[in-house]
Amino acid sequence: MQYITGFASWFMNLFQTGGKTFISWMSSIVPVVLLLLVLMNAIIAFLGEDRMNKLAHASSRNVVTRYLILPFLSAFMLGNPMCYTLARFLPEYYKPSYYAAQAQFCHTSNGIFPHINPGELFIWLGVAQGIQKLGLNTMDLAIRYMFVGLVMNFIGGWVTDFTTAYVCKSSGIKLSKEVKLTNKPAESDEKATA
Repeated sequence: MQYITGFASWFMNLFQTGGKTFISWMSSIVPVVLLLLVLMNAIIAFLGEDRMNKLAHASSRNVVTRYLILPFLSAFMLGNPMCYTLARFLPEYYKPSYYAAQAQFCHTSNGIFPHINPGELFIWLGVAQGIQKLGLNTMDLAIRYMFVGLVMNFIGGWVTDFTTAYVCKSSGIKLSKEVKLTNKPAESDEKATA
């Protein structure tokens, strides 16, 4: 009977801990993500989708801006998972590669910029604890990890370009290399203005 009650206590404690974590997220992470979403939409509305399209088109022309600079800036400013939303402004052909570079960068920058991927901070903290026990500086490791990550993420994005080209060719699918966003109002909006 002692094992059953122990298991029941552990099981309930698991959900109580989950509830406490959820409440802590509601007062920390969730508002930040929502405000970042509002900020991004405000910037897009302020600049206009045409300018954002031009910026994305300019970024998509160059492999360095596409898989090195754009993922770094979007991860730093928007964090995970909001950083993926900038792919909206890239041509369809480059979206898989952007995602590959972006997904990796959210992990490799966590040591220096923990706000980028707070959900996986425990991984970095575990590594950092081992480094500290060895008497080494965790910031040195974090900087090296980020720089190696930037290079590898760039290579990963670029290699995905070749993979995308191969898959498109072998399947006969043609993805656009031009940004195509429609700015059409919803049907209900058209009726309301009529």
